[in-house]
Amino acid sequence: MSLRLRLFLILALATGAIWFSAVMWIEHSTRAQVTKVLDARLAEAANMVSSLLEDRRIAMAGEGAPVAIPLDPHHDYAHQLSCQIWSLQGTLVGQSEGAPDTQLTGSAGTGYSESTVGGETWRVYTVENRALGVRVMVGDSLGVRNRLVAGVIEGLLLPMALILPLLAAAIWVSLGQGLAPMHRLAEALRLRSPSDLAPLPAGPVPAEMRPMRGALDGLFSRLAAARETERDFTAFAAHELKTPLAGLRTQAQIARIAPDAATRARALHNIERSVDRTDRLVRQLLELSAVEREGAAADRLDLGELCAEICTDLAPLAEARGVTLRSEVPQGVELALPASAFLLHAALRNLVENAVQASPEGGSVRVSQDAAVLTVQDAGPGIPEALRARACERFVRGAQGGDGSGLGLAIARAAMERLGGRLELPASAGQGQRAELHLPGPG
Repeated sequence: MSLRLRLFLILALATGAIWFSAVMWIEHSTRAQVTKVLDARLAEAANMVSSLLEDRRIAMAGEGAPVAIPLDPHHDYAHQLSCQIWSLQGTLVGQSEGAPDTQLTGSAGTGYSESTVGGETWRVYTVENRALGVRVMVGDSLGVRNRLVAGVIEGLLLPMALILPLLAAAIWVSLGQGLAPMHRLAEALRLRSPSDLAPLPAGPVPAEMRPMRGALDGLFSRLAAARETERDFTAFAAHELKTPLAGLRTQAQIARIAPDAATRARALHNIERSVDRTDRLVRQLLELSAVEREGAAADRLDLGELCAEICTDLAPLAEARGVTLRSEVPQGVELALPASAFLLHAALRNLVENAVQASPEGGSVRVSQDAAVLTVQDAGPGIPEALRARACERFVRGAQGGDGSGLGLAIARAAMERLGGRLELPASAGQGQRAELHLPGPG
């Protein structure tokens, strides 16, 4: 269902409900007013007949037929009234033309009452005149009153039946005009080039559409930044992969034409280093991609076991570089994480691997824990102050120089952000660099 049709139905139903409520209220109000006015006319007519009897301007019947009672001929309503005069002993002594022969009401005393006569309901006002020994009854049929009220309602419904289609057409056209800015925005977006991520053109915008316009401009801005990041990432990755591949080719050529065993061995050693560097770069690129798409399902792990596992995996690398690697995080305490444990594993592994790569021969790398902070301390030269602000950007190398890929800290920061924590690299007063993983809280 289109928004225009949805709004039209809502407005049409709301308008219809208001009109129906108004008709019901008018019907109720009219009926109350008609009852009030006609009841007053009944009492007026009954009291008038009683006064005429007292003034002997109307003669009561004796033993013969009841006398005819004239009502005010100047009121059309008088033709709808019926009047009866009954003696207190129950004898009909007078009646108006067209009045039923049956007693209008059996109620005694003066006042209003309702009764059924000849299958028709009557509203009757009775005046009991004990001085004359009679009861004067004046009544009208409730059907007459209902027809009066129905006439008023029909007078309202006929104009409404004519006006409602015009009102519906006016609502439909007005909605089209009101939604025109949204259609213009949709058309502008439809004609927009996929590569055009500039903000929407400036111009007057309805207040209701400003949040949407602002959200679209924000989305375009984020998409442009993401596209720029991906473009840089692709360019840097291609460059980083091209460099070791070119080195591999060169060293292979040297090994093939080497004049002696020492030259060949040195070339083969350089090939091995290039393969290791390329392997690490590819692994980290895949790991970065996995971190960015990892789901947010909650997980649990033993932090001590995780640290011990990573130290065991990287022990060959540490041994090859002459670096001591140890974990001081106690085992046996389970930690609840708001996202996948893979994210913490990726962050910690890359920090430890960076620390091993940055540490000189004979140095040490230590993993420790203090409350909700996991610390990796190396013995390297630390991050230069000039690079500290950009240390976590992709392909920015620090202490590792040419042996690093510049992705380790970027992976660690991205993983901690997805996990709900953060990575901090405080400046070191002495030798070495400390990296802190601030774990997310239990909430």
